[in-house]
Amino acid sequence: MARTVAGLPAGYRVTDLISLGALAAKLPRELVDRVLGETGRQSQRQRQLPAHVVAYYVIALALYMSSSYGEVLRCLVEGLSRLGLPVQKLRQTGRSAISQARSRLGSAPLRRLFEEASKPMATEKTRGAFFRNWHLVAVDGTILDLADTTANDNFYGRPGASRGESGFPQMRAALLIESGTRAFFAAESGPYRTAETVLETKLLSRLTQGMLVLADRGLFSYPMWKAAIATKADLLWRLKADANLPCHQRLADGSYLSKIYPSSKARKGDLEGIVIRVIEYALDGVADAEPIYRLATTILDPEAAGAEELARLYHERWQIETAFDELKTHTRGPRVVLRSKTPDLVLQEFYGLLLAHYAVRSIMHEAALKADIDPDDLSFVHSIRVIRRDILGSGSFPPSADSA
Repeated sequence: MARTVAGLPAGYRVTDLISLGALAAKLPRELVDRVLGETGRQSQRQRQLPAHVVAYYVIALALYMSSSYGEVLRCLVEGLSRLGLPVQKLRQTGRSAISQARSRLGSAPLRRLFEEASKPMATEKTRGAFFRNWHLVAVDGTILDLADTTANDNFYGRPGASRGESGFPQMRAALLIESGTRAFFAAESGPYRTAETVLETKLLSRLTQGMLVLADRGLFSYPMWKAAIATKADLLWRLKADANLPCHQRLADGSYLSKIYPSSKARKGDLEGIVIRVIEYALDGVADAEPIYRLATTILDPEAAGAEELARLYHERWQIETAFDELKTHTRGPRVVLRSKTPDLVLQEFYGLLLAHYAVRSIMHEAALKADIDPDDLSFVHSIRVIRRDILGSGSFPPSADSA
């Protein structure tokens, strides 16, 4: 005799029971529902894949980039099956229904969810997150390969190559990271042809007083520096080799004060100049090091932070390069392009990827606090593997307390 499938308690639906275990704790159902309501994307009628389920599903796609749409859904269904719940409808959900559900959801809810959920998470007990009283953050840009479709190509474009064009359309993105936790907490994106500095300018509104912002030389310019200091954050940016910065006052630690100007005409008249402190140093004995490195900072007093301290600190900027590697290699997967075939779904997938990375980093941060270690001492690769396994476990799919 065939087994009778356990029924659901009155008032519950199968789709109300889907969450992403540990990840769902970082992105609670209440937040997802609120964002869906604010963006006008909440399901108006019962569907096979309601909006809140699709939102979690998009995040799951980011954790299983090399798997098919159906296989990712199977991972969710497997967890439900282990609870003895009826999942026939979800088992029958085909690729077309999944694509339609993603299109109904769109990118706006995932972007809003990232903006709402992704905040700097370090506390005073987080090792490596602060330099004296400054909260360390970094800004930089990257590119992501996209599915080779006409829609993506028309909107995003692709770089040129020695023989025509590159193989894939590409998205350009700029991100802010909390250095101590490697958590992205702000992001902007656009077509490949968009200048990185244009995207990075949009991120400045997320800077606050008490932050110390690390950035590479590509970001430095008078307009960008002026806009960044208006946020009251402090800056430590690398300078371009050809920057014209004569010494106006030599300081006790070997650094010096100079000025930057909006134009050569303003320089001649000493108009609209902004005082900066310049730090020069060499990396002796380091293979492939440049002859001289120069940094600019808003911290003008060497008593507040010495030149040697700041030179060492600047190399914490590489935390963002490591985070890009986590995002593009270990979360997304090596040599894997974003799979979405239209620009809006590319954005949806991009923010799903960021949310997955943020949630993993949040879990790692909590573990580091409990163990009283630096989050850098934990393996991102191991953490994401554990979470992927957890999603398949029965404990990863608890009933929602506010199911209806």
